Amino acid sequence: MAQTVVMGIGGGIAAYKSATVCSLLVKRGLEVQVLMTEHATHFIQPLTFQALTKRPVVIDTFAEPNPAEIAHIAIADRADLYLIAPATANLIAKLAHGIADDMVTTTALATTAPVVVAPAMNVHMFEHPAVQDNLRILRGRGCIVIDPASGPLACGYTGKGRLAEPEDIVDVVMAVLGRSRRLAGVKVLVTAGPTVEDIDPVRFLSNPSSGKMGYFIAEVAAAQGAEVTLVSGPTHLDPVPGVRMVRVRSTEDMLNAVMAEVGSADVFISAAAPVDFRPVAKSPHKWKKQDGVPVLQLEVAPDILAAAAKVKRAEQVYVGFAAETHNAVAYGRDKLTRKNLDLIVINEVSQEGAGFASDTNRVTLIGADGFQADLPLMHKRAVAEQIIDCVWRIRGQKLGGPDAAGDAGR
Repeated sequence: MAQTVVMGIGGGIAAYKSATVCSLLVKRGLEVQVLMTEHATHFIQPLTFQALTKRPVVIDTFAEPNPAEIAHIAIADRADLYLIAPATANLIAKLAHGIADDMVTTTALATTAPVVVAPAMNVHMFEHPAVQDNLRILRGRGCIVIDPASGPLACGYTGKGRLAEPEDIVDVVMAVLGRSRRLAGVKVLVTAGPTVEDIDPVRFLSNPSSGKMGYFIAEVAAAQGAEVTLVSGPTHLDPVPGVRMVRVRSTEDMLNAVMAEVGSADVFISAAAPVDFRPVAKSPHKWKKQDGVPVLQLEVAPDILAAAAKVKRAEQVYVGFAAETHNAVAYGRDKLTRKNLDLIVINEVSQEGAGFASDTNRVTLIGADGFQADLPLMHKRAVAEQIIDCVWRIRGQKLGGPDAAGDAGR
């Protein structure tokens, strides 16, 4: 079954190039559904795209040709990828701030498919701080932005603002679609969230981990076809669709769940934040103030990664996290070696916008093969995509090349 690309077209002079993009996508065997803003129709007629795609072009959000479905929801659900080309400054601003006042932007909010944005505008517009801030927002949410090319512009200026060449846009689309099911058949084990160690029936030791990073990793892996098991400590997050959930509370519980699953996993991603220390004994009754200040004796909690490392097979990929407050890279490199990891994700939780509970993170990825990438502040889902990209690369190396990555290791 052919994959579907939904193509949103904004109202700029570069809209005429979108016809070439559309034609090239159809020639690649893709189903293409075109959406246009009202302004786009002033530059190129919908009939052009209808002739290329053999599908009606949708412009009006309130035009509902099929009473059995809501058009923008149905189109969003069918998309394997959403391409917006050209993306004008106005469209980019709407996408960045969640404004949905036409078919292109409404569908963008409704889709869960990867979104690729190709800006095109005057060079000074492109360089404007507002446009650059909006593009940063989109990149941070995981959108793929294809930077415009430099050259003569329709307005008479010369500079950066030309829509990227149609062939280059299509290459990006095909690359993103190519990774959409690349983990089919691969078993991925992910841990997420905190663990809890009870002091008495009403008090416990834990940490502020929200579980968001691990949940996004599970979501991205599942979206790429993996068979995902998510071992989760207590969180307030909804279950990840299509992912097998294993709920745990204590570090011991998480250790037992991991050891029961890791032997059959191809990839183990330890994104949880288990507590390092636990009470030697739990009081059976609530400690009362009138009983005086309790003396709390602690012991080291089980080391889940260390235990899993002892049973690691050569073809398995192990990913760990290091949440540090100082000397983060040095501590991370040490953990990479000590825990027999293939990749370590390091972040300084003291940095603004990074670490526990936030929706964003700023991390450094370091691989056992010498790979290193310092990622900017971005949404945790975008970080998850970067991590899964690294897992794919490392797994391909272990199995003799990326083409073998989907069917080995059994």
